[in-house]
Amino acid sequence: MKYPKSEKYMGNDYMKYIMGPNPLKLCEELLAEHRIPAGARVMDLGSGEGLTSAFLAKEYGFTVYAADLWSEPESHYPLFENFGLSREQCIPVKADANELPFEREFFDSVVCVDSYNYFGRDPAYLDEKLLPFVKPGGMIYAAVTGMKQDCHDNIPEVLLRSWNAEQLDYIHDAQWWRSMVSQSRDCEVMSVHEMQSNAEVWADWLRQDNEYAVGDRATMEHGGLDYMNFVAIVLRKK
Repeated sequence: MKYPKSEKYMGNDYMKYIMGPNPLKLCEELLAEHRIPAGARVMDLGSGEGLTSAFLAKEYGFTVYAADLWSEPESHYPLFENFGLSREQCIPVKADANELPFEREFFDSVVCVDSYNYFGRDPAYLDEKLLPFVKPGGMIYAAVTGMKQDCHDNIPEVLLRSWNAEQLDYIHDAQWWRSMVSQSRDCEVMSVHEMQSNAEVWADWLRQDNEYAVGDRATMEHGGLDYMNFVAIVLRKK
């Protein structure tokens, strides 16, 4: 697919902020037919260095709360200013995904790119930890690193070049994720499917000099793409 929004930000001034396979292209594919209202208040959950948050605010016109536990809010402002965003358009918040510091039903929607698999593997997470902060009818869009087919009982050697079995336990196929999110009583599962952008977003990541990207090359340059993909999860709060 084409990425007219993401391709504006392929230079090193922006790519230096990525922490995994190109999150902007994942975000653009994830929201290709989104149902988030214009001017919505959106939480970018697990926002990392804030690149996806700035992208959501600039390209989609949302008011975005960049919620992340591992980055400091003040560090985001130079990037947000580089996007031409005001402090009212993009608000960084230091937040644990399991203890979100917001008012109930505060958000119109939640977007989560390449981080939901770190905290969303608990069947109770949606109903107890996330959905209380979303308005009725609000949409949740998540893209997670996935497998084409779960192989945890017989892990291919190539995957173990970059990750150990414990790290691979965060990665599952679309069927596994559909089973997980379908256990929620408070949301409707709109779609769980493999994404198209897998090879391209990995290629963008592997071109980086980031030490984690270098570590991932051991697998991805020796056939790892035969086993890996990205999974899109689209939910609606009842």
